[in-house]
Amino acid sequence: MLTRYTRPAMGAIWTEEHKFRTWLKVELAVCQVQCERGLISPADYQTIATRADFDLERITAIEAEVQHDVIAFLTSVAEKVGPASRLIHQGLTSSDLLDTALALQLQAAGELLKQGLRALIELTLDKAREYKDLLMIGRTHGVHAEPITFGLKFLLWHTELQRQLHRLEMALEDVQVGKFSGAVGTYQHIDPEVEAAVCHALGLQPAPISNQIVQRDRHAFFVTCLALIGATLEKIATEIRHLQRTEVLEAEEPFGRGQKGSSAMPHKRNPVKAERLCGLARLLRGYQVTAMENVTLWHERDISHSSAERVILSDACIVLDFMLADLHGLLSGLQVYPERIRQNLELTRGLIFSQEVLLALTAHGLTREQAYAIVQDDAQQVWNGARSFREVLLSDERLRPYLTPEEIEAFFDYTKVQARINQIFKRFEVQ
Repeated sequence: MLTRYTRPAMGAIWTEEHKFRTWLKVELAVCQVQCERGLISPADYQTIATRADFDLERITAIEAEVQHDVIAFLTSVAEKVGPASRLIHQGLTSSDLLDTALALQLQAAGELLKQGLRALIELTLDKAREYKDLLMIGRTHGVHAEPITFGLKFLLWHTELQRQLHRLEMALEDVQVGKFSGAVGTYQHIDPEVEAAVCHALGLQPAPISNQIVQRDRHAFFVTCLALIGATLEKIATEIRHLQRTEVLEAEEPFGRGQKGSSAMPHKRNPVKAERLCGLARLLRGYQVTAMENVTLWHERDISHSSAERVILSDACIVLDFMLADLHGLLSGLQVYPERIRQNLELTRGLIFSQEVLLALTAHGLTREQAYAIVQDDAQQVWNGARSFREVLLSDERLRPYLTPEEIEAFFDYTKVQARINQIFKRFEVQ
């Protein structure tokens, strides 16, 4: 992943140094359990535990010759440990090490992603409270529909992010699995009790059954979850982009002092953060497709998944980590313009209350078709003329038998809208 999208804590999990440190942690955990079971002498285990280390440059040099990263790693460790190194990796195959260590990396990455999600969940709830009473127009198909509040948007996002956190927790549980069952998963050269003990020591669950690898439906579920979270972040960013359009300008992402919006047009203040989030969400969806492709392998395994995973798993975690922080910064500094919101709310001169009139007429005995025809006709007069919807309704003789002027005036009462929305907030115990 490009360094511009890599935050330090997440990036550190996916460095070569950390990867090999995790490999070493797994190998030492196996040696410790084998020592406890009498398969490695205490003296040899002490030597291994004391001397075990590796040299990155040496691993690279060995791999260039042997074309196998695990062998290169084990050779470098052996050079540090000496004769007792013969006891390292006993009964294991490469994927025992690789898949178990990968689970630990995903576990660490997942914790950072959960932190980022929780921060957004808290922020959107704070914003929902802040803007609970800020009436604005709700839009469907990009066209003015009926009034909502700005806080209602944030409450909607808040609850969706809560669902995404739940899904992430499920996906992490599914992927935090280790295996030490040998070349084709039959425990031919290692006892299943060793697998169980080592996984327990590492904070993982042993795979109930495996072939040579942990099955990749687990990883596909994990990456799919990250892509789904990215879709929610894109959804929020897209809304900000729409609200920042010049013709709307109800909200605007933060624009820093000294920031430039265009190399050609000095006046521009573009939604670059929101647009960046939308672009990065596309990457996550692409990684999801690759993760799905990795589920199908030949027989007990092949390595067609391996090269792809070296890219998609680290990058998906890094990208989503960046997106979570980026959106948090955007929403924290979001510029909201209440006066413009109010202007837009009134832009259609009361047409947003047309359903109130329709329902009132049907309540007085008109068929829905009759009422709809009358209200739509009056609405078209507002679209095509200069009068407000209130004025058109008050002058419409067809309404006289059914609605008094006082009843018509009551349609345009925003307090009823606010009261209904407050009921939604109470449902979530948001005050």
